This record gives sequence, structure tokens and C-alpha cells, in this order.
Amino acid sequence: MYQPKDSSQSPRFCGVRTFMRLEHVRTTDNVDFAVLGVPFDTAASNRTGQRYGPQHIRNFSVLLRPYNPDMEIDIFQYCSGIDYGDIDVVPGNALRTYGRIVKELRPLLQKNIIPIMMGGDHSITLGHLRAFYERFGPIALVHLDSHGDTWDHYYGEKYMHGTPFRRAVEEGLLDVDHSIQVGMRGPLYSADDIEDARRLGFEVIPMKEVRKTGFSEVMDRIHQRVGDRPVFVSYDIDFVDPAFAPGTGTPEVGGPTSYEALEYVRGLDGLNIVGFDLVEVLPSYDQGEITAVLASAIIYEMITLIALKKRRSHQERRSGVARQ
Repeated sequence: MYQPKDSSQSPRFCGVRTFMRLEHVRTTDNVDFAVLGVPFDTAASNRTGQRYGPQHIRNFSVLLRPYNPDMEIDIFQYCSGIDYGDIDVVPGNALRTYGRIVKELRPLLQKNIIPIMMGGDHSITLGHLRAFYERFGPIALVHLDSHGDTWDHYYGEKYMHGTPFRRAVEEGLLDVDHSIQVGMRGPLYSADDIEDARRLGFEVIPMKEVRKTGFSEVMDRIHQRVGDRPVFVSYDIDFVDPAFAPGTGTPEVGGPTSYEALEYVRGLDGLNIVGFDLVEVLPSYDQGEITAVLASAIIYEMITLIALKKRRSHQERRSGVARQ
């Protein structure tokens, strides 16, 4: 079982930086999850620098510890995980980068290892979804973001960080009838910017509606929409209010607090999650590293969901044996 280095015995400032001080091993044996960096940012439309997001998140993640008191679980009693390193992207070429993403994820998915990708701008998610389609066919999507990212093009370009989910629908990668977007807000080019996502088949819950209906109802709608389908979770850090996550390329005010940002991940427990990504962390705008603190905590909660699922499976097996 792979688990983090014990920071009560080894100082956090020692050693090569990996996520949560996990071992950096490129293996698919005895692994439940793998954290990967995808440092691509040349499909961003505003600020750039998201290529440095993975190392920025890793730098702060050394503070994470294995026991999650909010979810009451010691993660590494139930699952084994590694830092798989970074995918060698092709700067300036999204399509070739997608090919490399698919190639790197393929052996992990063949072994039912859950990949957790750190971006990078949001264009990389199209590459992730192509890899998951190879393994599962069309999958459900839970998309937490302040933008729908279903524009047809930016500056005439089809593969930008504002277009991945339109391309994913066009390519048949998504089980769109079981997919949902949450958190959209801020000024738009037109009313069609949200309605286009609905016409593509997504259920869309803008942030204004989130605030009116409340967290519990939103989570119920996510669970009802996804059901038991294999689901990919894509979390753009600009889903969170920039007061709590300033280090991002296209911030929008009026979003969740950092506590709420974690609750939206915790509330996904019970879904059949097969992969995650967290994108758009931009270190150069991250005053006090507060975005890195939050991003590492969000990924920590994602890993916790994997451990909770493994614990339930373990308990069910024990119950079955006891009944026999």
C-alpha cells in the first residue's frame, strides 16, 4: 500500500515535492488512485500561468494529514495512492496534448485506478474525457464552475478553455442526460451562453439558483441526475469566490466560500466516481498562497471519497461473510 511520508518523523520541508508527500512512482500495481499534473495553459483566454498550477498545489499539499476528521476516516487504512508525476504536454498544441493525456491515462484506467488530474487550464478536460470514453463509453459529468465552458469557439479557435464541454458533447463522450453544471455566474456575452448548455442537454444550476434553493437541494439534484452512472467530476477553482481563491485566470465574484467549496465535494459521496480534475490554479495571482491551500484541500476531499467507497465495500464484504 502506498501512503504519504509521516511528517511527524520527516520534516515537511525535506524531500522532493509530491502531492501530500505520496511516493512518486509510475506503477499500476496495488494502487487505488493516482495524482497527475497536466501543466498546459496555452488554451487560456485571459491570464496564463496555469501550467505552474500542479507544482504550486503540490508545494502546499505537504500540510495534509491522513486522517479526515470531517468525514471520520483514516484515508490510507482503506486505499493506496501515488503521485504519478506530470503528463508531458505540448505547449501551444491542445490536440497533441490530448493525445498524450489519453496515452498516459489508458494504463491507469485499464487497472481501474482513479486518476486525479491537476491543471492546467480547463481545455485539458476534453483530453481526460476522451480517455474515460475509451474505458467506459459515454460517462456522466458533474461540472463545478463559474462558467459553462460550452462556447463554440474563442477567436475562431475550437479548442480553448471555454469550449471543452461543447466538444465533448459533439464527440459523444458524455452521457449528457445524466450530466449537470453548477455555479454559473457573472457577466455573459448573451443569454445564449447558459441556454446553449441546456440545449446541449445539460442540467444547469446557476449560482443565483444555488443560493435560492440551498446546498442540500442542489446536492439532491446532482445525485438524482447522475444516478448510478460512472461519473467524472471537473472542478474549476474559479467556482469558488475570488476572495477565497484569487489565483485563477478568469475570476467571478459571488461564489462559494472555501468551506462551501469543500462541502460540494463531500456531498458527492455515494456517486460512482471514476475520475476527477481540478483546473485553473494560477500561482502568480495567489496572494498568500490561499488558492493553493484550498486546491490541495479540495483534492484531499476527492481522495477521501475514494477511501469512503473502499470502506463501504470492505464493510459489505465483511457483512456478507458474517451472514454466511
